[in-house]
Amino acid sequence: MTPATERKPLEYYLDATYPVTIEAAPEGGYFAQIEDLPGCYSQGETVEEAIQMIEEARRLWLEVACEEGIDIPEPRSGGDYSGKILLRAPKNLHRALGRIADKEGVSLNQYLVATLSKAVGVYEGSKRASQPLEPKVVERKGKARISATSVISRSGSFRGKEQVVEPILKKVQ
Repeated sequence: MTPATERKPLEYYLDATYPVTIEAAPEGGYFAQIEDLPGCYSQGETVEEAIQMIEEARRLWLEVACEEGIDIPEPRSGGDYSGKILLRAPKNLHRALGRIADKEGVSLNQYLVATLSKAVGVYEGSKRASQPLEPKVVERKGKARISATSVISRSGSFRGKEQVVEPILKKVQ
């Protein structure tokens, strides 16, 4: 992250390309997120609407972060992974994995890739299922706050365990 003292202008971040993930939501419509900007989520009835909503959420997220002096992460580059992993494992685990791969009739490498892919799918699925799409806003000392387990949809964000969202609510209105 860029320290606040060396921050680039807001226009730099607005012009940057942040990867967007769009997935069909189980209840209908589409869920969109920008993983590089924590809490930057949105949804739409169609893919096109989800794209429009996440772009608005991105713009507001960046504006609020800039106004409040919060570090803004650079977009990730996609070229950091070669696809090759060196893994050290206990001998008994290596042996057990080799036996299972033999039983399945595949190489140890193929078995490990399939097993890791399944684990990532389970993790990602459980992560999405645990995140509500509607904000959970509570009143506290006259200011709106949002709990860290909630997600602001339609152009908002949250930071930390519990943060004031008054500036975001004002911008959305």
